[in-house]
Amino acid sequence: MASRRKGRILAFQALYYWEAAGASLEEVTDFSWLEAEKKAAMEPEISDFSRLLISGTIENIEAVDAMIRGHLKNWDFSRLNRVDLAILRMSIYTLMYQSDMAPSIVINEAIGISKEFGADDSYKFINGILDNIHKSLEA
Repeated sequence: MASRRKGRILAFQALYYWEAAGASLEEVTDFSWLEAEKKAAMEPEISDFSRLLISGTIENIEAVDAMIRGHLKNWDFSRLNRVDLAILRMSIYTLMYQSDMAPSIVINEAIGISKEFGADDSYKFINGILDNIHKSLEA
């Protein structure tokens, strides 16, 4: 598994923890919530990339969440599954603010993470939302 993929998984998990536990940015980016062995074994390039995604997403959470709300069809934001929400937030932050990352890679990674951690059909929902947001950002 590429280090960027590991960094995205770690960022998604941190954003899930941030939302579920009401943790601070400092708490999630110091990875104190991780098991000690995993934290000790983490490569600096993975933790640095993950911190970039976490802090960028949280610092821009209002704009990211507004983008999600604007693309939900017949669905209420408060009903979103927390796993899906964390994946969407991280991916939308990347699509909105990190033009150096190819949108197709961002979307494919989100789909892969949702297949691994989300509900059975989460990946279809996430793909639809991210594809629509990508198209709206290009327009």
